[in-house]
Amino acid sequence: MKKIPIWKITSVLLIAFVLMGLLVVSVVVAMKWITFDVSWTQKIPPGQSSHPSRVLAPADRDNVEEVHEVIQPYVEEALGTLKASTRTEISARVLAPIERVLVRAGQIVKQGDDLVILDRRALETQRSRAHASLVAAQASLDKAEKDYVRARELIKKKIISKEEYDENTSRVKVARANLDHAKQALAEADVLFSYAVIKSPKSGIIVDRLAEEGDMAQPGVPLLILYDPSSLRLEVPVMENLAIKLKQGDKLEVRIDALRRTIEATVDEIVPQAQAASRSFLVKVALPKSPGMFEGMFGRLRIPAGTRRYLCLNTAAIERIGQNEMVDVVHPDGALERRLIKTGRVGQFDEQGRPTRVEVLSGLQAGEMVLLRPRSDDDSP
Repeated sequence: MKKIPIWKITSVLLIAFVLMGLLVVSVVVAMKWITFDVSWTQKIPPGQSSHPSRVLAPADRDNVEEVHEVIQPYVEEALGTLKASTRTEISARVLAPIERVLVRAGQIVKQGDDLVILDRRALETQRSRAHASLVAAQASLDKAEKDYVRARELIKKKIISKEEYDENTSRVKVARANLDHAKQALAEADVLFSYAVIKSPKSGIIVDRLAEEGDMAQPGVPLLILYDPSSLRLEVPVMENLAIKLKQGDKLEVRIDALRRTIEATVDEIVPQAQAASRSFLVKVALPKSPGMFEGMFGRLRIPAGTRRYLCLNTAAIERIGQNEMVDVVHPDGALERRLIKTGRVGQFDEQGRPTRVEVLSGLQAGEMVLLRPRSDDDSP
C-alpha cells in the first residue's frame, strides 16, 4: 500500500481552516447588515417614547373618578346545609301487611292525617276474641254474684256451712278479676286495632317513602320520613376564632344562593366541641319559615369579623384583557397611563346583582384618578 506524503495532508488541513475562517467572517458580516438600522442608527434617549402619549379627551373629563380608601366592617362566610331540627321517622307499631300508602314524597300533610293503612283482619279477629272473653267474664260474674246472694241468705238460716259461704265469696272475687282482665284485653285489642291506620304525628312534608303496598310493616322499621319546614336550620362548621365570638340568640344574615335571598337568622345552638381535623365548631342557626326553602339546600352564614381598610375602585374603570386587569390612570396634566392592577373581593352590587365596587390589592394608590369606561352587561369581576 502506497503511503500519502505528509506535505499533502498538511496542505488539506490548511485549506480546511482557511475555508472555515471565511465562513465565520461571512456570518458576522450578514448579522451586521441585518441589524444595521438598529445598531447604527440614532438611539432614543431615556425617558422618551417613540409613540405619542395618550391624553384625556375633553368629552371624558366627566368620566373620571378618584380611588379612595374606605374603612368598613367586613364579614366572613361559612358554608353550610339546611337541615330540619325535627325530623320524624314514621313506622308501624304492629306486624301487619301494608294495604295502602296514602301519601307520596313531597306531599304536605297535617297532624292527624291518615298516611298508611295496614291489613286489619288479624287485629279485628283479636279484638272480637277479646270482646267475647269480656262477655263470658261478665256472665261468670253475674252468676257468681247471684250464688253469693243466695249463700248469704242460707248461711243466716244455718242451712250451709261457713266453708260453702266462703267458697261463694271467692268465686265472686275471681269473677270480678277475670272481668277486669277481659276489659283490659279488649282495650289493648282496640288500641292495636287503631294502629292499623298510621296517622301523621305532626304537620310537615313527606320527604321519603320507604315502603309500598304489599310490604310487611314491622315495628321500628321506617315507612315514611317527615320533617317540619318551619324547623329548618342552617348547620355550619365555623372556624374557632369566629365561633368563640358567637352566642346563642345572636342575629346573623344567611344567604340562600338558589333563591337569591338574604334572610335574618338566629343562632340556636353551638355544639360545645371543636372538630380536631378542621378546628371548627358546628353552629346551628334557626331560619324563619320562608317559601321555597327545603332541607338539603346550600346556604352561606355571614359572620361579622371586624373592620378593615382597603382601596375602593369603581368597576367601570377596569378593562380586562385575558386574565389581566388594566386601568387608565389620569395624571394632573391630563396624560393617561395604562396600568396593570390586581383586585380582590367585591364590595357592592347594583340592583341587577352586578358588581359596582371592588377592592384594589395592588397597582393603585389612594387619591389617584382613573378613567371610567362605559359599563356593559359583560363586565364582571
